Amino acid sequence: MSTPTITSLAFLTPGNFADDDPYTGLEETLQLFAYGERLGFDGAWIRQRHLEHGVGSAAVFLAAAGQRTERIELGTAVIPIGYENPFRLAEDLALADVLSRGRLQVGFSTGMPHADLLGDLVHDGDWRGLDLSYDRIARVLDHLRGDYLGGPDTVIHSPGNVQRPRLQPHNPGMAHRIWYGGGSLRSVRWAAENGLSLLSGNIVTGEGTDDFATAQLNLLAEYRRTLDASTRARVALGRVALGRVIVPFDGADAAGRARYRAYAAGRHERTLAPQGPKRTLFAPDVVGTAEQILEQLTADPVLAQVSELRLELPYEFHREEYEQILHDVQHLIAPELGWRPASVAAQEAAV
Repeated sequence: MSTPTITSLAFLTPGNFADDDPYTGLEETLQLFAYGERLGFDGAWIRQRHLEHGVGSAAVFLAAAGQRTERIELGTAVIPIGYENPFRLAEDLALADVLSRGRLQVGFSTGMPHADLLGDLVHDGDWRGLDLSYDRIARVLDHLRGDYLGGPDTVIHSPGNVQRPRLQPHNPGMAHRIWYGGGSLRSVRWAAENGLSLLSGNIVTGEGTDDFATAQLNLLAEYRRTLDASTRARVALGRVALGRVIVPFDGADAAGRARYRAYAAGRHERTLAPQGPKRTLFAPDVVGTAEQILEQLTADPVLAQVSELRLELPYEFHREEYEQILHDVQHLIAPELGWRPASVAAQEAAV
């Protein structure tokens, strides 16, 4: 079995906040992004959630995070496209990207969580006949790539300027920093065919197998096979980032260790068999001492197939717990997988 070699380390956080004090939680999440940058993490990602105690607009949050950080990649995993207007979302993302000097990494998914509650409100009427799937993401990509609106002779007039209309600000590099959160064979094929990078986490669809690792390995193989055969392969970066819930004990006190064990135990049953009509498979959380975690990670056949690891932070933890997890992973776990902080990696490359 191959030994994992990680060259890029990122973390994904839910951005929790209290119902009666949202500012404190959101501010602490911004501070966590800055803390991760100081530790040398390569990326910091935020979830986008609706109707929950989390970030409802990733573009707004990442615009703020861009002002608190200087180097780290700023990602969102994932934006459910069913709630979004493709042009307006592309406009917000493009603006946030320019303000961050080109550091956004944007992940999408299809679907509409809480659709029965929000569908009519978002789409101002019956939404069930609308295309809320892959084609809607493709429209976002078209705008980000700078496709002009109207015919070749169409121009718009503004004070002191006449120009062909397209999304502004236009940053041609952003279209190459788009990801798809793929959990099925069909979805990873679509991502590869459209030149998107791939996010694969701890949830996949069991297609032809009840084993999580086998299913995820099949997804990675299908993505890479399709990318190699795609006409877009020449321009696609084809990055693959693997997400795992990793919670080290080493820097935690006794109460923290008990909390971590209880968190993992409450989620273990779902990993024992496929769940629901889609046969959803869940990966077990990786919880324990750094030594125990490294033993599990080095035995993970999927991790051996990628070079980018995304640490998925648990929901509803406190800032000091998140910081302890990041610190322990950075100091005790990631270096044993071959990773080096950004500053060290740059120095080594210069030698």
